[in-house]
This record gives sequence, structure tokens and C-alpha cells, in this order.
Amino acid sequence: MAADDPPGNGGELYGQAPGSGVVPPPLPVSHWRNPVDRLTRRLPTGVRVTIDWIVTIVGAIAIVLLVKAFVVNPYRIPSSSMEPTLHCSQPAVGCETRLAGPIDLSDRVLANRFLYRIRDPRRGEIIVFRTPPEAQIRCGAGGTFVKRLVGLPGDTVEVRLRDGNGYVYINGKPLREPYIEKSRRSAIETYGPTKIKPGHYFMMGDNRAQSCDSRLWGTVPRANLIGKVFATYWPPNRISLH
Repeated sequence: MAADDPPGNGGELYGQAPGSGVVPPPLPVSHWRNPVDRLTRRLPTGVRVTIDWIVTIVGAIAIVLLVKAFVVNPYRIPSSSMEPTLHCSQPAVGCETRLAGPIDLSDRVLANRFLYRIRDPRRGEIIVFRTPPEAQIRCGAGGTFVKRLVGLPGDTVEVRLRDGNGYVYINGKPLREPYIEKSRRSAIETYGPTKIKPGHYFMMGDNRAQSCDSRLWGTVPRANLIGKVFATYWPPNRISLH
């Protein structure tokens, strides 16, 4: 026995069959990194790699779909109803022209779909929502809209003319709206007073003169709210938080 050999092992390597001089094949691996490896371990390497890529891609798509369905979803601004806060670039619907060749420079925004599961909507928030059926009749379009929340459940909403422009009053008091440009206020229409039902919300566009909103088709039930707009992510010069 060599001087450096541990006593009692006869000079064999650990795991070596005594007296054989040959290291036996490794024992079968009892577990692999993930279930896919365990299921495909007997397949050729090329097939295993292909399956691994397929599973990775499908998993990534599933995560994206889950995030879009329950957490965050992107939306494009299709009309001028939220100018100047949110831009669009299609002149056919009254938007300011912001085309860069074939590139549509309408704002793209992100909406938090989870927030209203843990707290109530707040006045002044920009919200993505599904319109009530009356919107299709009054606006010629329905579906998914983006507007600002102006009236909460139980509020009395009114639009009064002052200095030739329409101003919102909530419960008899003027609503401070620094996001509204004077030139975009409606100068010909008044509204209300109307009391909002429990569980309903009054939505208006920031471009009051060109917005088809709750003034025409009524309030939006809580169940129709999709999420709060919290960021603009496109175009690059418009990236901002809301």
C-alpha cells in the first residue's frame, strides 16, 4: 500500500470495485433538473434539445398571456378624445398628424389590470373600460374606451357654462382639472345635474369638445373597468408615467 493511501482501502479508488482496477460505470441518475429532462432522458440529444426549446417558448407565451390577462395590458390610443394627455395620429378621426413615414405615432399605454382588485378607483385616474351598450348607439362605436374618471358613486355631476366654456361641478363645487386645455372645453353643452348610482362611474375625455363619453351614454359599472393607465411606452419621446 502506498504511503499516501488511506488505511484499509487496499489502494483502490473510492467507488472502484475491489481488485478490479477498473472504475465501473456511474450509477443511473435518480433525478434530473426538471420533469422534461426526466421524461426525455432516453431520447437522442437533438430531440431533447428541440423539446426543451418548444417547452421554453410555450412557457414564455403562457406567461405573457397570463400577465396580459391579469396584470398589465398594452393599448393604442385610437382617437383624439384624450388630447392633449394622450395623443393619436390618425387625421381621419380628428387626431393631430404625427406620422413618421409608415410609423404610427399614436400613444401606446399600459393599463394595470390588477389594481382595482385591491382598491377602489379614484377620481382623476385614466381608465381603460368596456363601454355600456348605449355607447354603440350614441357614438357609433363601442367596445374598449380610454377616458378619465370624473364622477364617483354617489356624486352629483354637472357641467355648467362659465366664461363661454363648460366646467365640471361635483356636488355643487367646481372640479379642479389642470389637465384640460381651455380650447378643448365644450363651449355649447351643459349637462346634468345627475347623481351617480352606487357601483357606477362617470367618465369623460380630456378633449371635452370631441369626446363621446358618459355625458352621452351614461355611467360605467364597476364590473366594466379593465384597469388604470399608469404609463405611456410609445413613441419614445412620449414615455411617461400617469
